[in-house]
Amino acid sequence: MIIKRDFTYSKEKKNRPLHIYLPDNYYETEERYPVMYFFDGHNLFFNEDATYGKSWGMKEFLSGWPKNMIIVGIECGHGEGERLSEYLPYPAEHGSFMKFEPKGDETLKWIIEEIKPVIDRDYRTYDNRQCTAIGGSSMGGLMALYGATRYNQIFSKAACVSSSIGICLTYIMNEIYRRPVDPDTRIYLSWGTKEAYQLDNIWEEDRSSKTYQWNARVAKKLEKEGAAVKMVSQVGGGHCEADWEKLVPDFMDFLWMH
Repeated sequence: MIIKRDFTYSKEKKNRPLHIYLPDNYYETEERYPVMYFFDGHNLFFNEDATYGKSWGMKEFLSGWPKNMIIVGIECGHGEGERLSEYLPYPAEHGSFMKFEPKGDETLKWIIEEIKPVIDRDYRTYDNRQCTAIGGSSMGGLMALYGATRYNQIFSKAACVSSSIGICLTYIMNEIYRRPVDPDTRIYLSWGTKEAYQLDNIWEEDRSSKTYQWNARVAKKLEKEGAAVKMVSQVGGGHCEADWEKLVPDFMDFLWMH
């Protein structure tokens, strides 16, 4: 079942609704569940809620997946520039993103200090680090990586899908060097060959683009810390929900079924 509830983003005094998935038999048992938090939560479950009319199909996936858990999708700000600023953890190093104020750390602190306590209070969760994960795509993927490295004591797992890591790679690498992650951390890094090369006719795995090199640098350092990392070059994949939906079974299995 999906529960939609309003939630105030305290820094801006604005509503950022939560889209919460509970197992269908949630109210028939006393079981507790692990929790995974997602950025752009309106894109997870229903096409009619999704920004571009296509969701990740997460509800259908979870209904047939063997592990029961709670998913908390956190809606972004929809005003001009709001999402890009709220999902930018560091100053952008180049390009048009440089004009946005980086409020990503405020966003993560809001999730950790305000959303997570309410979820743990109102629902039967396992609130420990091993049972807490974070995920997102594009700027949300960048935020998921930031959350799992900067706040590794909270999040043990992260799905970083088509992450916009290139806009602040230096800061990301410095973060990982400065704050070693726990060896039981699991990080999923993916990108599509279409978005890496901006071409439609790439039908083999990417092992040479800048996107690959950025992800490989992150993966190499995380693996040196003992973390488990899976890098996925999605052949024919673009920067869109339809292709990210195809990755859901892969990253959920990698993060949770081990």
